[in-house]
Amino acid sequence: MTPHLAADIERDEGRRRTAYRDTVGIWTVGVGHARVPAGTVWTDDEIDRVLASDIADVIASLDKRLPWWRSLNDARQDVLVNMAFNLGIKGLLGFKNSLADIKEGQFESAAKRLLASKWASQVKDRATLLAAQMKTGVRA
Repeated sequence: MTPHLAADIERDEGRRRTAYRDTVGIWTVGVGHARVPAGTVWTDDEIDRVLASDIADVIASLDKRLPWWRSLNDARQDVLVNMAFNLGIKGLLGFKNSLADIKEGQFESAAKRLLASKWASQVKDRATLLAAQMKTGVRA
């Protein structure tokens, strides 16, 4: 993974000290940390600590469910972490054809599939950046 991973996730998720309802009504705070009580307020240090922990949890889930993901270069690993952070590991696993393409090194096909998904229509610029990063293997 690149040293930019946390900053990229923050770019895509945003950063909020005070809990807010996300697009589906779930109370969220920090950098996309969901399911917190209404009224939660965090300091920047708390946000940074929880973000690091949340990223570590995503990485552990990827190691368990997609052990081959570690064979990817850093930029492509970042794409999978970013997507799993956003969708949850179960949501990412729903991208069966894209993941099969990625595993086989068919990165252009995988990028096209990502952009053709419902997820891409929901997250727009995030999907465009991550698909380009998956296709090229270079941080977008």
